[in-house]
Amino acid sequence: MRIVFVAAPLQGHVLPLFALAAACRDAGHDVVIAAGGFPPDVLDLRTADIGGSFNLARSAIRVALRHPRLARAELRGTAGHELVGQLFGRANLALIDPLRALIAQERPDLIVYEPLAEAGAVVAGQLSIPSVLQENTLWPATELFQAVTTSTALTAYDIPAPGLTIAVTPPSLRSAPAADAVMMRPVPFSGGGSVPEWLLTKSDRPRVLVSRSTLDGPNDGDPGPAIIAAAAQVDAEFVLIRPAATANLPATVRAVDRVPINEVLPFASAFVHHSGAGSVLGGLAAGVPQLTTPGAGDRRYNAELLAKRGAGLAVEAKAITAEHLIRLLSDDALRTAAQQVAAEIAAMPDPATVVPRLEKLAGR
Repeated sequence: MRIVFVAAPLQGHVLPLFALAAACRDAGHDVVIAAGGFPPDVLDLRTADIGGSFNLARSAIRVALRHPRLARAELRGTAGHELVGQLFGRANLALIDPLRALIAQERPDLIVYEPLAEAGAVVAGQLSIPSVLQENTLWPATELFQAVTTSTALTAYDIPAPGLTIAVTPPSLRSAPAADAVMMRPVPFSGGGSVPEWLLTKSDRPRVLVSRSTLDGPNDGDPGPAIIAAAAQVDAEFVLIRPAATANLPATVRAVDRVPINEVLPFASAFVHHSGAGSVLGGLAAGVPQLTTPGAGDRRYNAELLAKRGAGLAVEAKAITAEHLIRLLSDDALRTAAQQVAAEIAAMPDPATVVPRLEKLAGR
């Protein structure tokens, strides 16, 4: 079977597809990932860059000019699905033609796409290829699919519903059951990077990993500056991953370049980050309490969902204090809830178990 996986050419969108793509490859299928902005490690999978004309910033400006009220709400993280649907509806227009050219070359039996890469659904419909929608955020995939496919930019296209939807959000974090969806364990993958030896051992003091978004932009929720300001008041070792600045760090703060966070989280006591869905799910899979910063897009939703589950704290980036960090490391209830969700994730079906469903859909 030949399968094309499609994602918006942004690392936070493509990384969650690698686990299922690798499982399909390991089952003997021919797999290619169509996206862009690929990480250093692609698990020896074939990739195809279809994002040459994709420009999220340009699309965002155009959509914001047409919907200024929604744009302001989006920066606060309170716009729901409406603006993201308009934004990625327009952005996907740049992916349709290069994806269609790739599909003509690959002649796949199946197209798998993430909820903000509806170019995959468009081309699947045009060429009558079975398709699969794979959830890669904490927002239900079907809701994002509806928001993008009904956007102004895509009204001219006849977009079929997916033949199968895969849900990866743990049940206790879902606002409603994933009806008619196939459940699959979210397998954290950070895209590689070299790991210093000391990050793969426990520290004498509690270790707190601190990460930021791979996308720079307004209200991006970088917790780094606040962590640096508060670190001296907390008995812990702080590790800043890809920090925006490294000058004048306190003695208890270390900086590293890109590392595979999924590999080093098991040696950490806590995780502080920008509330990206992949980071939230990665922290939950490792069973560590998290402090997340609400912000633009889905990040407020993610942060508040995690806090509601009791597995983390939601604190605005500029408001983080030593007291928040001390609680993050000492509150047994946060750690217990995080470990409960980790057990829940471990019990979800492995990606390899989903491969037969894809084969059936493709008639193989």
